[in-house]
Amino acid sequence: MAFLQDKDKETLIKFLQENLEGKVTLKFFTQELECETCQATRALLQEVVALSPLLELEIYNFILDKEKVKEYGIDKIPAIVVEGEKDYGVRFYGIPSGYEFSGFIETLFWVSRGSVDLLPETQEALRNLPEAVSIQVFVTLTCPYCAQAVVLAHKMAIASEKVSSAMVEVAEFPHLAHRYAVRAVPKVVINEKVSFEGAYPEEEFLRKVIEASAK
Repeated sequence: MAFLQDKDKETLIKFLQENLEGKVTLKFFTQELECETCQATRALLQEVVALSPLLELEIYNFILDKEKVKEYGIDKIPAIVVEGEKDYGVRFYGIPSGYEFSGFIETLFWVSRGSVDLLPETQEALRNLPEAVSIQVFVTLTCPYCAQAVVLAHKMAIASEKVSSAMVEVAEFPHLAHRYAVRAVPKVVINEKVSFEGAYPEEEFLRKVIEASAK
């Protein structure tokens, strides 16, 4: 079953042609016999990659490709590493469909550029964090505000080597939703120390990142 309709493909092709500036490699970690959504995620990625010569898909087995799993710190599947000229620490855990698809496409754009439109003072603060931070953004595919939070977290990862970010789709990882008491989305967890619910604006999100880094 195709995820993208012809009219959607035309729109995406135009967007990618006009906005991608550099090569983006999607490193997909899967194990189809043990992962309910891995096959669908793989099919979606294959459709997207076919729309631009600047997009490339690499597929790894979560069990067999142990060196790659270790290299990229993958601990659950389906997992997507979005890599540009380097690994910015940008991850998607779960299929990026529904409302998350727009955030996934926007992430490709920013990774291809290797630079973001965050405020200069935000980028400086992120580069000067006292400690590294790992941002998890818990989402559902039916949440219209979640993609905004995911993209902002990914921008912060692109802006600073001290930041990594991951989208986590709660329906695919219910044990994590339970562990982090996810009752509303988006829920953002930073370094497992600081958390908040809702799509915060850049300045407030940054304050939470700084708070987590200082703890």
